Amino acid sequence: MNNWTEIKIAVNSADIDRAGDIANMVVPYGIYIEDYTNLEQTVEDIAHIDLIDEELLQKDRSLAYVHIYLEPDVSPAEALAFLSERYGAEGIKHSVELLDCAEEDWRNNWKKYFHPLPVGRSLMIVPSWYENYDAGGRTVLNIDPGLAFGTGSHETTRLCLEMCEKYMRPGAEVLDVGCGSGILSIAALLIGASRAVGVDIDKKAVETAAENAAVNGVADRYTAVCGSFTDKVEGKYDIVLANIVADAIMFLSSGVGGFMKDDAVYIMSGIIDSRADEVRQSVSKYFDVIEEHLENGWACFAAKKKVS
Repeated sequence: MNNWTEIKIAVNSADIDRAGDIANMVVPYGIYIEDYTNLEQTVEDIAHIDLIDEELLQKDRSLAYVHIYLEPDVSPAEALAFLSERYGAEGIKHSVELLDCAEEDWRNNWKKYFHPLPVGRSLMIVPSWYENYDAGGRTVLNIDPGLAFGTGSHETTRLCLEMCEKYMRPGAEVLDVGCGSGILSIAALLIGASRAVGVDIDKKAVETAAENAAVNGVADRYTAVCGSFTDKVEGKYDIVLANIVADAIMFLSSGVGGFMKDDAVYIMSGIIDSRADEVRQSVSKYFDVIEEHLENGWACFAAKKKVS
């Protein structure tokens, strides 16, 4: 495993299943769960013995660990930002330890992982530090993710951007729930929206989104809000974007319609394919799913409010 990076995440043992599912969104392989909650029963079931090493018996049963192994070409900074945002959104308390990779190395070298990336029909996502590139006539979105998730390279973000581009109407007003770096809502402004609001519970993400809006010259039409969107956001929107985890999408779906105009489109991403049917069924209580895209194990839905 030379030159790979190991991320070790400590969570409360009660949260280990959800924490593991979210970690699978970073990398669907190379994950190891370390959980001693039911040690005696597990050993009995597997090995049919009741003699357990004293060192194992002394392990802290209140904590469990997710170990993620990243290939050399996967950025630890992006992975950590993704995990921090998703765990925060799910209310999972956690601490992160980076192994086999000095922190100063990835903090100084993470930019090498990101390159200009064409998305959809008209966008080109360009890291803010890039100078020499050919946009090929595409609209350029300059992005610096900092320590907030969202460079456009992850399938969940690209699928959401492509769906947003398809349903964008000139002058649309956009709400981006769990905005991260602001990439989705800023892109919406660049391709035709008149106003956008990005909301996130992570203060660092909100700061990064506001900075990215300024870099792209849309700060006067962009509002970055820290907190729960149900508490901090007002008004109704033409497009609502939610690139978050499946459980959060299902939880939000009962109330998000109150922030949508009658003909608005609700675009959901961040859904691992194994949970797509579950999310579709849950969301369909309140919305009609009008389109879905599947790519590399990820699902993205577009929906409209049910007509009563």
